[in-house]
Amino acid sequence: MKAIKSVLQRSSPMANPPLSTATSRTMSTTTTTPPTVKTRICIISDTHNRVPNSPKMSKCAYREPFPTADILIHCGDITSTGLETEYEEVLDFLKKAKAELKLVIAGNHDITLHEELYLKRLKNKHNNVPEDVGKIREMWMGEEARRYGIVYLEEGTRTFELGNGAKFTVYSSPWQPEYFDWAFTYPRNIDRFNPGQGLFKQNPANPVPNHGHLDIMLTHGPPMGIRDEIFHGKEHVGCDHLRRAVERCRPQIHCFGHIHEGWGAERMDWKTGTADFEEVDWGRVVEERGVYLDLSNGGGRPLKLGEETIFINASIMNLHYRPENAPFVVDVDLPTKESP
Repeated sequence: MKAIKSVLQRSSPMANPPLSTATSRTMSTTTTTPPTVKTRICIISDTHNRVPNSPKMSKCAYREPFPTADILIHCGDITSTGLETEYEEVLDFLKKAKAELKLVIAGNHDITLHEELYLKRLKNKHNNVPEDVGKIREMWMGEEARRYGIVYLEEGTRTFELGNGAKFTVYSSPWQPEYFDWAFTYPRNIDRFNPGQGLFKQNPANPVPNHGHLDIMLTHGPPMGIRDEIFHGKEHVGCDHLRRAVERCRPQIHCFGHIHEGWGAERMDWKTGTADFEEVDWGRVVEERGVYLDLSNGGGRPLKLGEETIFINASIMNLHYRPENAPFVVDVDLPTKESP
């Protein structure tokens, strides 16, 4: 794995345990700064129905025991072709994962979660013997999933509360620009993310909120020019409209996947329009089973709210569809229930 320039403060798996323990809380008590709580987020994407490897595979970062966090995020492409058996494998893993809240979106490979398109056109990928799409949706949205903290997100904005006091807002979307004959795609001239823009002044049903109303963006596809370069042709394939939206709302984190070879993180300074890249010590990443980044107030170089965003392409699969990339484990300060 090629290293890229290091600029972010690292955290360790043990130095910043998940905030289920009181000692890991860092609350702001000043009258001028809204109260926040340090929260750990583990991010993965593009697992394509591969669960963490055995602990015996000591040279692989994606292995058990899987990192512990307050929030676990899966950015889509849960499966390879949307089979019920593929979902079952990943669901079993997510149920066992140690996180209070587990947020999941679909990706273009999760074709059975795009029910209308699947029944109309994509069931041929399963030899015209369709899967039970109703049962599959129930697997993700039913009572059993909720009991394990699993929340399947469609496109839109939702607010969540954690036991550590955090109250934060997430924008999610499984959609990405047209990509062969797969699910959740749209023509590149369609703007799903910004109200009143585009050639025909489109008004999308679920636009990205403006700055100040969002903490985390969770999409399957990347924004244009950020962790979106494909190996073949060296072409950037992210979405221009999504790029405008994330610059407009400036969340703390924008996480995604889709482009396997784009795995990595970069920190955008919106004032200068420049990005710094995170170098990884692969030996340490493999040993710790993840890339640990401390972007909280106690981390040495905290994110500047409204001025910076950390972009993370968390594809577990590499270019050759081998599950060799590492999860990202990020510590950030999230607003609390007491925040205005």
